[in-house]
Amino acid sequence: MGPLAGPVVAAAVIFPPVASQDEAQNVFPAGVRDSKTLTRRAREQLETAIRRVALGVGIGVVDVAEIDQLNIYHAGRKAMCLAISQLPEVSEHVLIDGRSLPDLPCPQTSFVKGDREIYTIAAASIVAKVYRDRLMAELDREYPGYGFAQHLGYGTPAHRAALRRLGPSPVHRRSFRLL
Repeated sequence: MGPLAGPVVAAAVIFPPVASQDEAQNVFPAGVRDSKTLTRRAREQLETAIRRVALGVGIGVVDVAEIDQLNIYHAGRKAMCLAISQLPEVSEHVLIDGRSLPDLPCPQTSFVKGDREIYTIAAASIVAKVYRDRLMAELDREYPGYGFAQHLGYGTPAHRAALRRLGPSPVHRRSFRLL
């Protein structure tokens, strides 16, 4: 949620039930963990494998104007609710990374740093990160000179230099202090 530019993206993933740990090891992709700890290539490979196995994947996207209107925390919650609403069926129980979501139509359990501890949350973080990275590559073509395809909207020195040189683009979050 810390980028200076681009939307906030959340994902929800439903995996098929398995009867045992052995079956899980044969069905679910190995190497799924917090998306921030994986290389771009590993995330992309795992995202393909996750989608192949998943019973459903939902993506929620909240654009920059809404981030600036709501604030990043509430925009992140909205993106999570949108992702859950995109699933092909109502979940019996939702596992959530770090916060609770009011008004879900089912029970939920939130886990602090859930993307590090819970397989399905880690899988959703991978799907969301790959989706957002692809959006940022598209924005790089739409707004050349900012380097979105390289820094993905995060506040790197190169991104900050581009902001000083070009000023903010329409996809920069105005509510962030650095702008």
